[in-house]
Amino acid sequence: MTLTDGTMPMLLLVEDDPISAEFLSAALSALPARVQRAADCAQALAFPLAFDVWLIDANLPDGTGAALLQRLRARHPATPALAHTADATPATREQLVQAGFADVLVKPLSAQALQRAVRDVLAGGTGLPSAQALPDWDEAAALAALAGNREHAVLLRELFLSELPVATAACLEAFTRADEAALRAQLHRLQASCGFAGARALAGVAARWHAAPTDAGLRDAFAEASRRLLSPAA
Repeated sequence: MTLTDGTMPMLLLVEDDPISAEFLSAALSALPARVQRAADCAQALAFPLAFDVWLIDANLPDGTGAALLQRLRARHPATPALAHTADATPATREQLVQAGFADVLVKPLSAQALQRAVRDVLAGGTGLPSAQALPDWDEAAALAALAGNREHAVLLRELFLSELPVATAACLEAFTRADEAALRAQLHRLQASCGFAGARALAGVAARWHAAPTDAGLRDAFAEASRRLLSPAA
């Protein structure tokens, strides 16, 4: 289920603060998407439905977002998840990424930033039309990351492309070795690089693969997205 194939994705939003939940829910509904809300772990676990993306607060009244993710993953191993938190420290981000979240969103955040993050993880699915719907290069995102400096954006993209073959090979080798920790670490670093360089489609696939590191279909989608960037026509 994608944003580009005529259907609306189903999202689970887990947020205990009513004001934050109202804002996040409205922004997500505008994607458009169907949003189910839960105020704690117990409510989230009570849903019998399968979701396309989970959006989970890092700290909930009856547990942590990381612990909730672990329990949800026992039911649906390949569903991507985004964490949201008011804690902007690097240590918190690293803990949540290592727990299996595709990305960590720091509150307060704009509706546009939230929608982009959800679109990116939705676009990483194996064999979905949306995997091709995102552009390989997002010029606007690259310029925004560098305060509109086009010269720096060009140089950064050249550097990104020079390092991409090594990063791609490292990810594929980690998958072959079944080393999930190494694969997730490589994908985490690559996602940050993709963001600065504007490699939007690859970032989306990398986010989904980070959530399901044993998925061979996502490995193939990742390899294809990387190949497109490295081809002369990209």
